[in-house]
Amino acid sequence: MSFPERVKIVEVSPRDGLQNEKTFIPTDVKIELVNRLSAAGFPNVEAASFVSPKWVPQMADGAEVMAGIERKPGVIYSVLTPNMKGFDAALAAKADEVVIFGAASEAFSQKNINCSIAESIARFEPVAEAAKAAGLRLRGSISTALGCPYQGEVPVAAVVDVAQRYLALGCDEIDVSDTIGVGTPARVREVMRAVTAKVDPARVSGHFHDTYGQAVANILAALETGVAIFHTSVAGLGGCPYAKGATGNVAAEDVLYMLRGLDIETGIDFDAVVDIGQWISGHLDRKSASRAGNAVAARRSA
Repeated sequence: MSFPERVKIVEVSPRDGLQNEKTFIPTDVKIELVNRLSAAGFPNVEAASFVSPKWVPQMADGAEVMAGIERKPGVIYSVLTPNMKGFDAALAAKADEVVIFGAASEAFSQKNINCSIAESIARFEPVAEAAKAAGLRLRGSISTALGCPYQGEVPVAAVVDVAQRYLALGCDEIDVSDTIGVGTPARVREVMRAVTAKVDPARVSGHFHDTYGQAVANILAALETGVAIFHTSVAGLGGCPYAKGATGNVAAEDVLYMLRGLDIETGIDFDAVVDIGQWISGHLDRKSASRAGNAVAARRSA
């Protein structure tokens, strides 16, 4: 079976990993997390979110985080921007990439933002235009691409439709996101093949949550379709405040361990990532959700 020789990892723990934490994480801890991740070799770090602090209070210090990080040359620092107010904040914060996000599920779109999928994407048009005018990268995330907490199964055609709408907006990358972690390898192959039939696989990424323990297997299935960009979160941190039942993102340590076993290059220091996962888990006063990271840490202390 042919796999890509190299995979790009987008590390989302500073944003997607921490956004659902009930206790506010100090800004200096968030800054150190971003710095440690870029130093470990991650080429793209999702560093902050410029959404309303009323809805996601954990991300209220996005400007301070972006101002405090040490920017490593060549690293893409991404931020979430739901509207023009968020975009203006991202521009002021000198973000390299802005991320827009819509659902493939009509029920999810209506339930969470009270509008249709088409209406939600139309709202992103000025953000997309502004991003292109400013020379910023634009990424579009398709949530609930493999299942919805309200309607259940999401038609493959709906995912492809949103991907094509993002392509028309000028998105440089398009994330196929299993927001609630219900996907299985067969479904992932089906969805990814359908999307990559319409969008260059080099512009498609996989974002998997590990609710049912399928995330690493789903990444392997996506690799089989030619997709070579994946999102991870150290220590398996994360969850979605708007998706009932969603648990953590796939752990960076587990994905890197698998990719190393497949001789797929990432440019990321696995041992450094294990250290980061153990460090941030200590700050959160919990055990890391990464089985590979915990196994390595236990072996070190034996």
